[in-house]
Amino acid sequence: MRIRVYATLRDLIGTNAFEVPLSGPADVRYVLDRAVQLYPMLGDKLWTADGKWSGFVTVLVNGRSMEYLQNLQTPVTDRDLLSLFPPVGGG
Repeated sequence: MRIRVYATLRDLIGTNAFEVPLSGPADVRYVLDRAVQLYPMLGDKLWTADGKWSGFVTVLVNGRSMEYLQNLQTPVTDRDLLSLFPPVGGG
């Protein structure tokens, strides 16, 4: 499945998109865990030290916030798009 990253996350990993191969049923948590295997520096942004969701990054599944779906248990397929947005500030 395709993952797009934005702003400081893009700068952190050095790309704006990458693929996570799926061989069967998966959920958002599974995909994010695989993303951290590919880009370990994402781990601190996605998970707390004890392995819980940090809430730092907004995750969209096909343009819809996972919070309004089934959170980390939202089912995904290889045709879906996951978008990762860090918090932004400015003025």
